[in-house]
Amino acid sequence: MKHDFWKHDLLPVELTLFDGQPNPNTTGALSPEMQSYYAKYLIDLAQPELVHDQFGQKQNIPQGSGKTIQFRRFDALNEVTQPLTEGVTPDGQSLSVKTVESTVKQYGGYLTLSDLLELTAVDNNILQATKLIASQAGRTLDTITREILNAGTVVQYADGSVASRSALAYTSAESNNNLTVAAVKKAVRYLESQDARKIDGYYVGIIHPNVKFDLMSDPEWKRPHEYGDTAHLYRGEIGELYGVRFVESTRAKVFQGAGASGADVYSTLIIADDAYGVTEVEGGGLQHIVKPLGSAGSADPLDQRSTVGWKALRTAEILVPQYLVRIETTATP
Repeated sequence: MKHDFWKHDLLPVELTLFDGQPNPNTTGALSPEMQSYYAKYLIDLAQPELVHDQFGQKQNIPQGSGKTIQFRRFDALNEVTQPLTEGVTPDGQSLSVKTVESTVKQYGGYLTLSDLLELTAVDNNILQATKLIASQAGRTLDTITREILNAGTVVQYADGSVASRSALAYTSAESNNNLTVAAVKKAVRYLESQDARKIDGYYVGIIHPNVKFDLMSDPEWKRPHEYGDTAHLYRGEIGELYGVRFVESTRAKVFQGAGASGADVYSTLIIADDAYGVTEVEGGGLQHIVKPLGSAGSADPLDQRSTVGWKALRTAEILVPQYLVRIETTATP
């Protein structure tokens, strides 16, 4: 599946101003230009948090089509090992498609601004509130996808020499279960043995900064400026090693104190194409919602409150478990 690095990860955005008409005695309503500005501001700030969404198969749910989405994958055709018989048309083959169903759920949050704050504050309150809810929205949606991916069934503990998460240990710089090139190579070997397709020629890894610290010191590590093609980079990409392009995120999964002697255990996800899917719901993507002073009617009789919020429909699903390897390791403190 082709991935357009600079386009494919944008979320649809809608801005809802208010349900009814504003009080004519207030000036809280936003112009269409300001609506567009704040909506763009929201998505621009939310996007850097959405690292775990970048590499999933995108599927839309059309409006009015329910809450259940089907992610699809087609099985490979069997090899044709029998030669053709002269003048005889062979039996044809049929497409075989597997579907995985998932149900979207709605998430959201908002901030309440008082009329006194709006009258006395120096800062642009809607802008500041949008900045805060954008971060909340991005982190929330990223966490939802992250937790689903980290429930995958293909797990590799360090380089495979450790049998469980609780056995992963960091004793010293010389004795530990940190991420190594050997561990990356083993994960790649597994994916290749499953005929897992690469994403534009590479597998992709999502890595925590603490784990990156251990891996980048290897002489085989290649930084983005050393690539032949530096134009098409993933958001957050930091380098490539043994056919895996790594994307850094502080939001990569950490199992706090789950290792030996209470060591933190870090998840590094190695992802192949079509390993998982995420939704983009038509008309129900990430929405920015502003309710100005005077829009609540009798629920706010003195026009004391306005709100700035967000909501989104979301789900993610692992489609092919063997296309996703979770490497669990320790990291240098």
